[in-house]
Amino acid sequence: MRMADLGAAQLHYRVDGDPDGAPVVFANSLGTDLRLWDPLLPHLPAGLKIIRYDKRGHGLSSVPDGPYAMGALVRDTEQLLDHLGVRDCVFVGLSIGGMIAQGLAVKRLDLVRGMVLSNTAAKIGTPAMWDERIAAARKGGIEALADATMERWFSRAFRATPELTLWRNMLTRQPLEGFLGCSAAISGTDFYTPTSGLRLPTLGIAGSEDGSTPPDLVRETVELIPGSAFKLIRRAGHLPCVERPDEYAALLTAFLTQIGHLAR
Repeated sequence: MRMADLGAAQLHYRVDGDPDGAPVVFANSLGTDLRLWDPLLPHLPAGLKIIRYDKRGHGLSSVPDGPYAMGALVRDTEQLLDHLGVRDCVFVGLSIGGMIAQGLAVKRLDLVRGMVLSNTAAKIGTPAMWDERIAAARKGGIEALADATMERWFSRAFRATPELTLWRNMLTRQPLEGFLGCSAAISGTDFYTPTSGLRLPTLGIAGSEDGSTPPDLVRETVELIPGSAFKLIRRAGHLPCVERPDEYAALLTAFLTQIGHLAR
């Protein structure tokens, strides 16, 4: 575990795999930390430099006063990759992580040579919806949102397993101010126009039972980018890397191979 002091925020990050390998950066969803990707790692091929981090307000990263703007989350990521000397990575972003991916690619195409937009969109929800969730969390803590969030995040079959408790605990134990700050960032983001100007290899991944970013929403965003591909993982919700890590890894590996990233 390492910490990068970026001034406005201090980000906790991890680097696994081959230190000289092709860089793949993973950005996780609202209410999770970098452990989101733990189930996926054993299924990934050798030869990758795997970089994960906790965005501001999550996990072991610092919790600046909110609310946050998406521009600040993008800038944090940009500064982290500069700090690590990363160029030409494939950026895998899930949910708010996928929004960060879009913003980063628009701002710094030298950092990103390919994107995986997983369970995300150019715009997620409405300001009114996010205002309602923020108000509920301020009143009752993240616990007040936890059960409904689990229904949106996971398939019915997964919700019947003991593992659900792990992810519910991860959600409710995130810092409240960080959760609220990032919720505000999502609320204020509409990337339809900038994302439609992107020209880079892009894979979209959706879960058939995703209640947060349904497949049609993911597909609509991915299709803004010419030449992109879209894949659906069935019997999975908002976090298919948790429910179907083998299928998720197979799609990611095929994409990395197709764009020549594994051979770099």
